[in-house]
Amino acid sequence: MIVWSIANQKGGVGKTTTTITLAGLLNQRGKRVLMVDTDPHGSLTTYLGYDSDDLPCSLFELFQLPTINKTTVAPFVLKSDIPGLDIIPAHMSLATLDRVMGNRNGMGLVLKRALKALEADYDYVLIDCPPILGVMMVNALAASTRVLIPVQTEFLAMKGLERMMRTLTIMQRNKPSLFDVTIIPTMYDKRTNASLQTLMDLKNSYQDQVWASAVPIDTKFRDASLKRMPPSFVSPNSRGVFAYKTLLNYLERLA
Repeated sequence: MIVWSIANQKGGVGKTTTTITLAGLLNQRGKRVLMVDTDPHGSLTTYLGYDSDDLPCSLFELFQLPTINKTTVAPFVLKSDIPGLDIIPAHMSLATLDRVMGNRNGMGLVLKRALKALEADYDYVLIDCPPILGVMMVNALAASTRVLIPVQTEFLAMKGLERMMRTLTIMQRNKPSLFDVTIIPTMYDKRTNASLQTLMDLKNSYQDQVWASAVPIDTKFRDASLKRMPPSFVSPNSRGVFAYKTLLNYLERLA
């Protein structure tokens, strides 16, 4: 089972869009995909049509399980409208997890153990991370084989990326091979100097860690979210979906 975390300590860079689009494309390639929403805002959960205030269970309750095995974890997996595309949903109570349970032993490995219990059921797990370094992001990174970092192609996003890369360096200090990193330029607009310059700076500064292309601005992503479906199901020929197909091809070669 391959586990990718989609993470950045800056909001609004395309983390949820990247998660749902890659998940949809993997599903269309016959892969069994589990998404995990670790953000208290629950954008991914809402995207798939679930009301976070009306959930039978969420990731918050999973973290309180006394025993983690397939039997105890399975009830936290909810189905989407697309067969083979499932989610462990988020709830706003996740925002209290650091305060309520952050000091407990082993808290950083709960998600890794939960996913291990489900590994026979899925080919890929995609974890949508919050933009804050805390228990949830630590859990996501510890569970991952690769960390995908969407970065909006603008100057301020570069500063956010610097913080994120420092976080990853700290996480890997004692275990350098914990995960690989791929930086994904997003919201690219070739008509603007800001996008052109930022893309160039990303490639110069991070070289082999940066995907060579970029995801363009595409209103079709917004249209897909209104329909509660992955963009590749709604607008398969859009330029944004084409970019993510190219990205997925690249990531599968690396896997």
